[in-house]
Amino acid sequence: MRTSTSRRALRPLTSAVLATAVAALAVACGHANPHPQSGTAARKPAVNERNVAHPLEAAVTGLPGMPPLLDPNDVYAADRPGALSPVVRGFPQLVYVPNTESNTVTVIDPKTYKVVRTIPVGEQPQHVVPSWDLKTLWVNNDVGNSLTPIDPATGKVGAPVPVHDPYNLYFTPNGRYAVVMASLDRQLVFRDAHTMAIKKTVPVSCYGVNHADFSPDGRYFIVSCEFSGELLKVDTEKMEVIGQQKLPLDGAMPQDVKISPDGRTWYIADMVANGVWVMDGDTFSTPRLLPTGAGAHGLYVSRDSRTMYISNRGEGSVSLLDFRTGKLAGKWHIEGGGSPDMGGVSADGKVLWLSGRYDGEVYALDTTNGKTLAKIPVGAGPHGMCVYPQPGRYSLGHTGIFR
Repeated sequence: MRTSTSRRALRPLTSAVLATAVAALAVACGHANPHPQSGTAARKPAVNERNVAHPLEAAVTGLPGMPPLLDPNDVYAADRPGALSPVVRGFPQLVYVPNTESNTVTVIDPKTYKVVRTIPVGEQPQHVVPSWDLKTLWVNNDVGNSLTPIDPATGKVGAPVPVHDPYNLYFTPNGRYAVVMASLDRQLVFRDAHTMAIKKTVPVSCYGVNHADFSPDGRYFIVSCEFSGELLKVDTEKMEVIGQQKLPLDGAMPQDVKISPDGRTWYIADMVANGVWVMDGDTFSTPRLLPTGAGAHGLYVSRDSRTMYISNRGEGSVSLLDFRTGKLAGKWHIEGGGSPDMGGVSADGKVLWLSGRYDGEVYALDTTNGKTLAKIPVGAGPHGMCVYPQPGRYSLGHTGIFR
């Protein structure tokens, strides 16, 4: 969310065929799921309302050029503790915090909880986003109308790239395009993932395009529109809006978007509704609300794909959602209070990092018990901070959605 001072179809497959397909995919990727779930090989894919094998469909008929899923039953199977891509294995472990009101990025050493560097960037940096190929961190200078590239291997800061209204940034699962969430321009801008040259501009009728996530097959993504309380469904390959709906609550303010590990359920945090909307993305049906806490904002998945951490910015807490049951399993409160916003999970899965949007600080929480490990002073208005590197083969953008 911007601050007030901003300018702003397959048939069901047999078990034998399923097992063969999964094995072939594992070989194609170079390795199998390092943490297979018990009974996975014998489990048939469920069939959704369209009578399509799901989510194996995602692995077989995915977006052209998209790497196949490691595990058709878990879109986050590549994100296990320490499973770093060879591309990032030698990168220093750091936390990058964009300070929206200070026009800087604070760099934190996660081992010592100390600030090691402050990088001047453009006006109102909103998010630090890993590129699809994992080689670059892009700082989204929203009001500055630019992206500042940082080399996470060396720390070198490159020349800003002109990009208008880059509130947030995503990448198509095949790595072909970057998708700029041009919030105030009311546009989704598809750009070359490397040069950032414009390929297609898609005007939208909602206000405040904000956050997104992609379906398991990569063929569509769902976008939140925070200022008009709406959701968009976008065809990735055609680069067209194919669905739009108003959330069933006056004044709704949707924020982060995240899909469940099995690819069946979508969750959309809502600051005004004080919870997450739960929906079927395939049918794009009307969602139901699951209350979590005041100012629900950021959504992050644990390294074992069992839990989703939900930051409740308005009450200084984090709710825990059990993906298996779809119910809340607990709540952590930040020691001394706070305003937890965006962040990420450490590579080993032991620490949840969140920015304190209204308190000029960053929080480190123990994921085993929710204990506040550190509160680190940074600049003003810390927002979409990035913990890097993280496990995964490629990035879909935001502060780190890895597959």
